[in-house]
Amino acid sequence: MTVLSALLPYAQITAAVLLIAAILIQQRGVGLGSAFGGEGNIYRTKRGFEKIMFIGTVILSVIFIILAILSLIS
Repeated sequence: MTVLSALLPYAQITAAVLLIAAILIQQRGVGLGSAFGGEGNIYRTKRGFEKIMFIGTVILSVIFIILAILSLIS
């Protein structure tokens, strides 16, 4: 258990940095422009690299949450 306790903070920091990078790499949409009467959005599906980045971001967020719960338990 001590090995897990020793490596857990490093794993959590690595997951956090990768999650931040994955979020920042994704394309930005209109943002708040549509909330203040901006142009209409065209609804489309994610394809290719955009879909891979989206799924990777979801997986990284789940890993980060699991690591956070493990750090609370240990």
